[in-house]
Amino acid sequence: MSEVLSEIQENEIIRKEYEALINLSPQCQTEKGLKLVNKAFDLAREAHKGVRRKSGEPYILHPLAVARIVTEEIGLGSTGAAAALLHDVIEDTDYTYEDLEAIFGTKVASIVDGLTKLSGVFDKNQSAQAENFRKLLLTMVEDVRVIIIKLADRLHNMRTLGSMPEHKRLKIAGETLFMYAPIAHRLGLYALKTELEDLSLKYEHPNVYQDIVSQIEHKELKDKDILNKFIAPIKQVLDKAGIEYDIKSRPKSVYSIWNKMQKKNIPVDEIYDVLAIRIVFKQNTLTPEKAQCWNVYSLITDIYKPKPDRLRDWVSTPKANGYEALHATVMGPAGKWVEIQIRSERMDEIAERGLAAHYKYKGGQEKESELENWLGRIKDMLENPSSDSLEFLDDFKLNLFASEIMIFTPKGEVKILPKGATALDFAFEIHTKLGYKCIGAKVNYKLVPVTYQLKSGDQVEILTSEKQTPKYEWLKTVSTAKAKKAIKDAFKRERKEIVAIGEKLVEEALNKKKLTTNNRILNKLLRYHNIERKEELYLKIGSERISLDNLDKILKEKTSNKFIKYWSLSFGGGKKGKQEPQKIDKKKPFVLSDDTDTNNYIIASCCNPIPGDDVVGYVDDDEKVILHSRKCPVAIKLMSSQGNKIVSADWTTHKLLSFLAIINLTGIDQIGIVSKITKVISDDQNVNMRSIHVESHDGIFDGVINLYIHNVEDLNNLIYNIMKIKGVYTVTRQERIQK
Repeated sequence: MSEVLSEIQENEIIRKEYEALINLSPQCQTEKGLKLVNKAFDLAREAHKGVRRKSGEPYILHPLAVARIVTEEIGLGSTGAAAALLHDVIEDTDYTYEDLEAIFGTKVASIVDGLTKLSGVFDKNQSAQAENFRKLLLTMVEDVRVIIIKLADRLHNMRTLGSMPEHKRLKIAGETLFMYAPIAHRLGLYALKTELEDLSLKYEHPNVYQDIVSQIEHKELKDKDILNKFIAPIKQVLDKAGIEYDIKSRPKSVYSIWNKMQKKNIPVDEIYDVLAIRIVFKQNTLTPEKAQCWNVYSLITDIYKPKPDRLRDWVSTPKANGYEALHATVMGPAGKWVEIQIRSERMDEIAERGLAAHYKYKGGQEKESELENWLGRIKDMLENPSSDSLEFLDDFKLNLFASEIMIFTPKGEVKILPKGATALDFAFEIHTKLGYKCIGAKVNYKLVPVTYQLKSGDQVEILTSEKQTPKYEWLKTVSTAKAKKAIKDAFKRERKEIVAIGEKLVEEALNKKKLTTNNRILNKLLRYHNIERKEELYLKIGSERISLDNLDKILKEKTSNKFIKYWSLSFGGGKKGKQEPQKIDKKKPFVLSDDTDTNNYIIASCCNPIPGDDVVGYVDDDEKVILHSRKCPVAIKLMSSQGNKIVSADWTTHKLLSFLAIINLTGIDQIGIVSKITKVISDDQNVNMRSIHVESHDGIFDGVINLYIHNVEDLNNLIYNIMKIKGVYTVTRQERIQK
């Protein structure tokens, strides 16, 4: 921008952005609000004077854009707008917390301070990103506007991510998908959550994103007539009933379509709820909102038949983040399923603006909401400073559950838990002491073990015994952060002693070999046993779950077979002599070709990427790049918590090295079907088969084939050729290697 526009033109753009901010926020137009926002803007503009963003535009346009998002798209007032304008001032300029407190007061200053990133030296084994997140959340539970402004800041950064280098794009997109989008969902900010997810996909998988967008656009043109025919009779009955309403088509987000394609292994065409409409009605004062929702539902199902298992009643029991709506799926014209969302205007604003609207509509007499209960649970977690920052990040992530279930106590009280919660989770949800003494439960008057997975609507009575004590194996049984924390707390002292014993055993074993404990040896042990953290390793050694009998073998291995599944021989002369590991430049893409030294990189076994896949690298302590598929959950977690060790990676042509790939097949069992499949594989010059396993049940077969392959293109060609065999119904790649 600076190369093209003059200073006068830039000032005009800044002025227009500021005017738009004031005009779009009624609270910023009051005398008090305008004075506060004016003062914040003047200070921010002066503080960031002469500074430019990576895109070249004046820096002040970023805080202005963030302030517009929090007022226009989320609905915060003048205090939120002022804090958004100042959100980078403490971090990036000479102004201090005390300066802001003196000028704007404690409230604005504390919000800005909560938004300021951590600085200073961190423990090498800790993650700066995770520690920073902890500080941010600590401020959030005091004033939730902190996280709302942080989400707006992240959204604007994502909208302008194109100007950043690729390794930074991957770090920011991974962090957004792992943590910020789930928080936006948890706070009910659906519009913001959807855009964050879509933008993350756009930068992590650009080709996939563009392909889905073009398919949606093509599909929308085809489906436009279907929707118009579908809506016409609905309008007639709603008009006849005298209901004031607005009907909007609701296109499914790109990310949610991609996510469903991954989970179900299906193409876009087979996702039946892409067609969707939203009916927002104006509530009348005579009839309760809930009754109006069901009335609209009744009128629609008089025209179209509903799909019974797709009815979602968030009106009778709102989601934990305050979301209210009635969802139904009905059979529309041309045999197409159409999803319908029915909401009042109030429900619609809460759905779009989340927490901000929730507090606007909250009456003085309303009891504490689930959101406030959730914030309270986060506060409890934060009051445990001794826990590891990455462990905290995992526990916090458990609180961002997308699907919730309602469980009833024997007295009929409702408790909201994440989907997949057990009877033991429920016991800890009621009280920690109840959890510690839990021996089982009665679910709907039937006796069940503590491991029993609860379903929405269950009524649960916890059974206890004074002789019961917490068990460490319970950590595998529970899924809520509250339960995990309570169990870990019970074992903290004992765990510490066992870890110390394990550490001593390792030291003694190494001393016998005249060696001392160092990162290189620890990394070999961690890799061999497939453990992420040294504390966990010491714990398992101290509790005799891991033996050190094979220490010689582990120390001699150059690279662990837990990570590398297979390398074929590369023809031609090998490199002689031992070389020191080269320092990886994280600012440049790590290029992978047949010439790349295979000692420099490792294929991660959790996702098993092959040439042609979108990959990302994690640089370990030995300067080796561990390659993950970009959509691998482990990679997304690493990008969000260890972003400084992430490097972008690109494949080039691979025709010498072979990589393990697994394909799954289903079809109609016929005589000779297996020989036809193996013939197609043996005829392919670019593929070698390692093993084949086929099982047949009632005329249907399931098969798993292990192959050595050069790249994705060769694999796709093979899949295409197998699909042409009569009787074969599906052929899909299994991207996660089963251990």
